[in-house]
Amino acid sequence: MPRSTFKGISQYRNVELESSVASASPHKLIEMLLDGALEKIQRARGCMERKEIAAKCAAIDWSLSILEGLYSSLNLADGGEIAQNLSNLYEYMMRRLVDANLRNEVAILDEVTRLLGEVREGWVAIRR
Repeated sequence: MPRSTFKGISQYRNVELESSVASASPHKLIEMLLDGALEKIQRARGCMERKEIAAKCAAIDWSLSILEGLYSSLNLADGGEIAQNLSNLYEYMMRRLVDANLRNEVAILDEVTRLLGEVREGWVAIRR
């Protein structure tokens, strides 16, 4: 496939994502961030298995950025125990991602995926 075709597909995906973000509710935006972090962790896992160090680091860095954004958006003053628990969990997951990156341990990525998946499930259930 010509390089210009890949560029066109990439641009289309970017426009599609921007449209989704622009029309999403605040609740849906958090869900999209959780999905993005999970996707980046899975990408890091694959890179780790293939020994693609630079790509692994980039994927973990991106997932850390998403978690940092989620962490910093918590309202600890009004969120009570739930916000504090999420704060602690996000901090823990960020530390574990750094550990996974340093140690090249897939099991740590799997642990964070499970924890973040549970947060996502709870978040989606709130909407229902």
